[in-house]
Amino acid sequence: MNRQPIVLQGVSKAFGRTQAVRNIDLAVDAGECVGLVGHNGAGKSTLIKLMLGLVRQDAGSIVVLGECPSAGVGARARREIGYLPENVSLYPSMTGAEALGFYAKLKSRPSAECQALLDRVGLAPFATRRVGTYSKGMRQRLGLAQALLGNPRILLLDEPTTGLDPEVRQTFYRILRDTRKDGTAILLSSHALAELEGEVDRIAVMHQGRKVAEGDVHHLRMRAGIEPRLRVRLHACRRMDGWTELPGGFFERDCADGDIRARINELPDTAQEIEIVRPSLDEVYAAFLRREEAGA
Repeated sequence: MNRQPIVLQGVSKAFGRTQAVRNIDLAVDAGECVGLVGHNGAGKSTLIKLMLGLVRQDAGSIVVLGECPSAGVGARARREIGYLPENVSLYPSMTGAEALGFYAKLKSRPSAECQALLDRVGLAPFATRRVGTYSKGMRQRLGLAQALLGNPRILLLDEPTTGLDPEVRQTFYRILRDTRKDGTAILLSSHALAELEGEVDRIAVMHQGRKVAEGDVHHLRMRAGIEPRLRVRLHACRRMDGWTELPGGFFERDCADGDIRARINELPDTAQEIEIVRPSLDEVYAAFLRREEAGA
């Protein structure tokens, strides 16, 4: 098994005068989940299409499971890739079981896999209902089931949790965690940054076709230069110099990691509910965008 099923080096792609992807280096290890984040038009979907061989890069190299995806031999690799687009196109007149069976035939997979996958994504009770009656979350779960056909070595997921309620999102990520244990490499494109923490190993931040940052959450927070905040609630409300007063008797201030213990020791005896608030991924992402737009 390739230790790095996905390797991109210096990849660029333009559509006319629009530079969709610019000089991207990116690799995903077996069993690793990498989040690809950025606003609409940042180049996330183009990167996924390049990995699938749906479009060909203008420069650089792409190796997926040891093959160039846009070459004729890339079809072999695509058999071991599961892909879930942002908007799943399913035949509304088919039942869930029929739709999954259709995709199983396209992938030359035995129909026996379908029932197990429907159970896995929680759709077994609705397998005989027509897809046209499915909710957004049910259609997305059916889309995930087709992506999982054949135990793929790579999963490419484009905004997979858009429009899903919290319970379905938790189920979705639980399935991904189980899939990673089997060594599947996962690239997950998303703009829902808050839900990625704890679910991905690394995050690559995209902006206007370029990768502007990459690393685990702790590394990105350090690079963004945003200090954590110390938040405290006082039993008896009083003024605290250098602190911002919040509703409910809370006070807050920025505090470097190395100063947190000293600041806590300085708190009055009436201090309660002391909390260290780390920068959210949304705040980190916004910091990188501000830096890019300022030309830093």
